[in-house]
Amino acid sequence: MPDLINDFGQPQVWLPVVFALVMALAMLAYVILDGYDLGVGVLMRKPNNEQQDAMIASIGPFWDANETWLVLGVGVLLVAFPLAHGVILGALYLPVALMLLALMLRGVAFDFRVKAHDDHKRLWNMAFHVGSVLAGWSQGFMLGSMITGFRHDLAGILFSSLIGLCLLAAYALLGAGWLIIKTEGELQLMAVAWAKRSLWLTGLGVLAISIATPLISHNIFLKWFSFPNVILLLPIPVATLVLFGTIWRSLGRLPVRLEQGNEYGIGVPFGATVGIFLLAFYGLGYSICPWLVIDKITIWQAASAPEALMVIFYGTAVVLPVIIAYTVFAYRVFWGKSTELKY
Repeated sequence: MPDLINDFGQPQVWLPVVFALVMALAMLAYVILDGYDLGVGVLMRKPNNEQQDAMIASIGPFWDANETWLVLGVGVLLVAFPLAHGVILGALYLPVALMLLALMLRGVAFDFRVKAHDDHKRLWNMAFHVGSVLAGWSQGFMLGSMITGFRHDLAGILFSSLIGLCLLAAYALLGAGWLIIKTEGELQLMAVAWAKRSLWLTGLGVLAISIATPLISHNIFLKWFSFPNVILLLPIPVATLVLFGTIWRSLGRLPVRLEQGNEYGIGVPFGATVGIFLLAFYGLGYSICPWLVIDKITIWQAASAPEALMVIFYGTAVVLPVIIAYTVFAYRVFWGKSTELKY
């Protein structure tokens, strides 16, 4: 591992760090932005036809652009860290294939449901729901597999499956928070109830990852529990608990306010959930950095040649600001309550 203080000026040292940060940004943006529209899909099974239309309308202008971040993150992994790309996707071949099939099913269902007859529309709505569930669960399974070092024994599979369920709940919590902001009336109240039911399983997922990550690696254990790190890092779990409490308190008050036509605080559940994702992502990033495969492959070992990285760096310096600017512009234009989705 290079000396970051003395050697950081060398391209072979700082370029892998830059691309690791870009990949982390892309995956964080994907998990939050596509997470809420996956969550909306997860919640689509029980509402009636009009409510399902309103739910789709709330994500209609955004969901295609949200998936751009996944393409960017995986693309950076492929071109900047080819060694790790081969190891990671080789170990996760089946869940990755399942995720891609599920995302394609969502895309087809999203477009076909609008043109279909009423009888067929229910089928496409269910397809959108199933695609969202499978995509979210497979992403959680991949996260659990990464944390366990891609163990394929019974314990590793059970843990990864649990994290898949917990990530589904976290996406549902995000999606419900989004619907609280974007919708009105009965659907808005239903979203509050969905958020309450999703909160506990989301908390279980955060707890499971927090316990398993230091146990899987002695190096990670020392990063968290050696002195003075344990004191300096204490605000992360404390802030996470505060945010969970804030969501629970807000969800308890919102039904009364909404019945009175008062929308004060409707953004609290979504905003606090985003905060939990940020803290969890920071904690996980701190734990595994600088490893791409825990205790096996670092970002410098996996990186492409410095000359190749420099060429990719120039392209990324152009593309990344464009993606960010477009994302900000789209959310600014379509902010506020959703309206009827038309084609």
